[in-house]
Amino acid sequence: MTGFVRAGLALIRVGLWVWVLFNVAMVVWVALNSVKSSQEIFDNPVGLPGTWVWDNFATAWTTSGLGAATVNSVLLVIVSVVLIMALSIPAAYAVARLGGRSTGPVTMFFAIGMSIPFQAFMVPMVLISVGLSRVMIEWVTGFWDPRITVALFYVVLSLPFSVFVLIGYFRSLPGELEEAAALDGARAFRTFWQIMVPLAKPGITTVAVLNGLSLWNESVIVLMLVPDERKQTLNVALLNFYSNMQYTSNWGGLFAGVVIVVLPMIVTYLWFGRRIVSGMTQGIGK
Repeated sequence: MTGFVRAGLALIRVGLWVWVLFNVAMVVWVALNSVKSSQEIFDNPVGLPGTWVWDNFATAWTTSGLGAATVNSVLLVIVSVVLIMALSIPAAYAVARLGGRSTGPVTMFFAIGMSIPFQAFMVPMVLISVGLSRVMIEWVTGFWDPRITVALFYVVLSLPFSVFVLIGYFRSLPGELEEAAALDGARAFRTFWQIMVPLAKPGITTVAVLNGLSLWNESVIVLMLVPDERKQTLNVALLNFYSNMQYTSNWGGLFAGVVIVVLPMIVTYLWFGRRIVSGMTQGIGK
């Protein structure tokens, strides 16, 4: 039986390495084609560029509106992640230290929120967006930016995952620290902010980075709720660029646009990769 287990583990390792090498090869292939002319992409799709066409990036940045879309994406992701963490950190800590029979059902509530398919929210999201815009324009401010609605939905849809992961992480922290802080006269909020939050920094960093990567990749909500191309995000601008590309055949610019979209995610994950793995594993089993 041990031999079969070892053979199975070896096959899994081989499969994982094949998958990793395939993805790395795809990234390299896209990067090389981003500095080729459209003709060279068809003539030499897998080789090194004969002429390095760096103007593809300038073309993708200007003609497709990726510059304004990048600003929209960065602002939406930063604002949404800040709000997500501001709500999920105290909520997860409260549930983790709730105790008694209420902890299990409350945790299950957030787990159920993670399991609901996104398609079930699409029609309600559109109706809520239209109603919210009408109320704000007619009764409150006189104007409304649909990007605010997108940010609100980003926060709401990301909270179940964020709270669920942080609950497990806060449970992994020793409760004796809180007892010692209480004996020293520290109030509950001070204990939470000055002791527990710094200790939970790896888990908080993990959740923040995963949410940032997820929201950076999101495009369906923006397509549904933001009709103005000037207010759309980077992924949607790239889709629009692809639709226009069929008339210009600027394949090099399209690959350059893909690099612009993907590169921030790759750099972020390489920078925080170990922290993400550590934060996801330390709370397991709690």
